[in-house]
Amino acid sequence: PPPRCGSIMSAPEQQQAQPPPEPGEPDPAHGYEPVAPHWFYCKVTDGRERWVPFSAQDSERLEEAQGSGRDKEDLVVPTSGGRYDVHLKKRQRVAVYWEEEVSEVRRCTWFYKGDKDNKYIPYSETFSEELEEAYMIAVTLDEWKKKLESPSREIIILHNPKLMVHYHPVATSDDWGSTPTEQGRPRTVKRGVENIAAEIPNGEPLQIDHLVFVVHGIGPACDIRFRSIVQCVNDFRSVSLSMLQAHFKKAQEQQQIGRVEFLPVNWHSSLHSTGVDVDLERITLPSINRLRHFINDTILDVFFYNSSTYCQTIVDTVASEMNRLYQLFLQRNPLFKGGVSIAGHSLGSLILFDLLTNQKAAPEEDEHSEEGSRATSSNRGIEEVKEILKKLQLSEYCDVFEKEKMDRQALFLCTEKNLKEMGIPLGPRMKILHYISSKMEMQHRAEPGSPSQHNPDSTDDGANCQYRDVGLGQVSANYPQLNYKPTIFFAFGSPIGMFLTVRGVKRINPNYSLPTCKGFFNIFHPFDPVAYRIEPMIVPDLEFEPMLLPHHKGRKRMHLELKEGLTRMSVDLKNNLLGSLRVAWQSFMRAPLPAVEGASTEAEGEAEAGAEKQPETKAEEPPAAVKEEASLINVGRLNGGNRIDYVLQEKPIESFNEYLFALQGHLCYWESEDTVLLVLKEIYQTQGITLDQPLPGSQ
Repeated sequence: PPPRCGSIMSAPEQQQAQPPPEPGEPDPAHGYEPVAPHWFYCKVTDGRERWVPFSAQDSERLEEAQGSGRDKEDLVVPTSGGRYDVHLKKRQRVAVYWEEEVSEVRRCTWFYKGDKDNKYIPYSETFSEELEEAYMIAVTLDEWKKKLESPSREIIILHNPKLMVHYHPVATSDDWGSTPTEQGRPRTVKRGVENIAAEIPNGEPLQIDHLVFVVHGIGPACDIRFRSIVQCVNDFRSVSLSMLQAHFKKAQEQQQIGRVEFLPVNWHSSLHSTGVDVDLERITLPSINRLRHFINDTILDVFFYNSSTYCQTIVDTVASEMNRLYQLFLQRNPLFKGGVSIAGHSLGSLILFDLLTNQKAAPEEDEHSEEGSRATSSNRGIEEVKEILKKLQLSEYCDVFEKEKMDRQALFLCTEKNLKEMGIPLGPRMKILHYISSKMEMQHRAEPGSPSQHNPDSTDDGANCQYRDVGLGQVSANYPQLNYKPTIFFAFGSPIGMFLTVRGVKRINPNYSLPTCKGFFNIFHPFDPVAYRIEPMIVPDLEFEPMLLPHHKGRKRMHLELKEGLTRMSVDLKNNLLGSLRVAWQSFMRAPLPAVEGASTEAEGEAEAGAEKQPETKAEEPPAAVKEEASLINVGRLNGGNRIDYVLQEKPIESFNEYLFALQGHLCYWESEDTVLLVLKEIYQTQGITLDQPLPGSQ
């Protein structure tokens, strides 16, 4: 029977019962040609159902599996880049990495126009076969006006190849069950997906170069349309595919790159399944019910994270979910050799930052490895010592240290007596000991984890007390370890800077870097009320603007260029006016009477001196954002010596009223091409792959 399930995503069509002839319909003179099927799945959004086509690649894969003749087995076909599995026998589409309602899958050949949104709906596979059989007979024998009755008593009439209509039965008061008549408004029937103008999505490259886990912020909704983290990350992924095609075309054509996979990490549902919502419900006042429910469901997440009980639940959920997704991803992609990065939005970025500051570096992890890997780590340690000796220009002693099986840890335990016993002369001994002492002092200042640094009351000498461990003031929790070392950490609309300041961290040591992650980018919209900067905490004595993210089309937005141009023009006019007045004044003073020509040089000298003594009206500089000072500012090792803070360019409409677009500013990152392009640029830069054309203003 024809399904009552929603509609296909298709271009709007006219509502007349007899549309003009469509291209692609077979002509009886050419004989019968079998219809080409396309696979669809039924998607439910806000209680409304619609039929969405699979990509051409996925549909071909499903059709191939369908035609393999293994009907008795429940064949599973990965689709949508491996994020969904289709169980062919059950005709179900199941999400792999997250929880989602199972969708119905259908092999579609015949369609009819729906009632509500004027879009096409596929008939059931069984009834489609009946329609195809009747159509084949009609074409072969050239006998039309075929009338078919569906199991739900609906009439379909095949008038000719160009005109096929579907009559919905009109409800009557006849209780005797009379045969249905061709009453009601006829609806168009189409054969084949090519005749319904369905928007068939492009397929995704099979090769995955990099994996990114994305952690959401407060509440279950992540954008202005109240969509979930899964839907928002889907948008982010779609934008990334279009940015790859636009800016990495050369690398794609040379098959150097495939794509980046983004997977959502959900912690909100785990937190609110602890029973805390029931406890809150008991104490919540009955007035302004919706507002109170919204606060309980969203804003209270910040307070939960600052509670040791619920903070532990949150960090455990985030870490275990990322580890689970990573293992599952490797199982499904055994040939994957790429890196892993992490991204957090709003509170999610703070959760990730706290997790990363509490990760243990590699030397401590080596203690738990098996004996087989100990030899490897030992060899690695000896190589590290050789590198240190090369730095100190003491390469000739490498053999001595290798003979003594001296790794980095052993080197840092060496005393002068030990080095003397090894036969190292006095000069090289002093160099090595100075290197060890300076490194130990730097580690003592910069690395988190020591009790004295976590103690806010601990004092240090005057030079060191300004630096506090970034872990200071963190909620007391047992931070779990990740099963991988992230390549880069991206923070979107992040309050990390504010939370560190509130916790008592006034300055971040320029030598500090995250133990297992060498890259850190803090990306924000200029009107985002939740976002804070990081760089001024590392370099507090300098005033400088964040890096302006270049527009993905390779230039500044027009209104920003106009504003900048007007500012520069006014500065130039002012400077030119002052310059003209100065020249006029000097020329006036240089025009003495002929009788006193001898004194003119003296007067001129005085005038020039007077002009020099006047308050300096030096040429005003262009706005700070325009200054090319990116390479001149040292912002420490938190991002490997590179800039950390990146600001998006506001849209023209947003510049009219920044308060009006503040909320939108905090939720704009999911569909921001500029944000996505920066993420892709930095990820592929680690693999030695650059943009086709470098964007102006990019680092």
